[in-house]
Amino acid sequence: MPNDQLQRVTDLPDPPARPADGHKGTFGRVLLIGGSPGMSGAISLAGIAALRSGAGLVYLAVSESILPVVAAIEPSYVTIAFENALFPDLVKDKDAIGIGPGLGTSNTAKQLLVESYTGCSQPVVVDADGLNLLAAKPSLISQHTGPRILTPHPGEFSRLINRTTAEIADNREQLAVDFARTHQVTLLLKGHETIVTDGERLAINTTGNSGMATGGSGDVLTGIIAGLAGQGMPPFEASQLGAHLHGLAGDIAATEISNPGLIASDIARCVGVAWQQL
Repeated sequence: MPNDQLQRVTDLPDPPARPADGHKGTFGRVLLIGGSPGMSGAISLAGIAALRSGAGLVYLAVSESILPVVAAIEPSYVTIAFENALFPDLVKDKDAIGIGPGLGTSNTAKQLLVESYTGCSQPVVVDADGLNLLAAKPSLISQHTGPRILTPHPGEFSRLINRTTAEIADNREQLAVDFARTHQVTLLLKGHETIVTDGERLAINTTGNSGMATGGSGDVLTGIIAGLAGQGMPPFEASQLGAHLHGLAGDIAATEISNPGLIASDIARCVGVAWQQL
């Protein structure tokens, strides 16, 4: 499709329906894979954000060594040791999957990334170490069997496309659109005025602030998008609405706390208020 036919989207999509007679299964089962020694916070933030996004059930598959820590952070999600589970059992009956926050780059992590990315028919959100593992095997990027959402910051995108961050800064939209179109994925390129594109449509996010440039912020975004995808939103729409909610929650938190004092858990905490404002 020529770039002059690219559809620029400014209206937000409708949020997932919340029928009064709905139950946990109605609102989606979301699996998040990540977490390794020293990185228990990343997957926990993603899990809390997925819950706050409206997902009915959230499962965190983490390294057995950190499972007690992750389980203690939030009692509302289910924790599973990925070393003790067969991959088909992990993903069975899940409506969306997120992989990467705190995952690390071990051989087990590599296997989980390959199986998730190439083998799952469900929407898969890839972030953080998931993107770094994917960049190490770029031939896999087009080898997927279902909807894929990649959420890199410029440094991660640089590794995915083998271009410098300066080149990316000079040509963000074109490079993002070309990547999404080539690999048939939805790309969310993070930063000021985050870009969301599936190669045919492009949206620019206008919420958010500099206080969100803090460790764990991207993990919260991963959880929100996976949660929305698990509730049935298509990849582009889940990414666009997820970016908006994430930024809006950050704006609410910054108003309360200040930009310099903002931390990622404040963003996750404010997602509920962002839903109210939305």
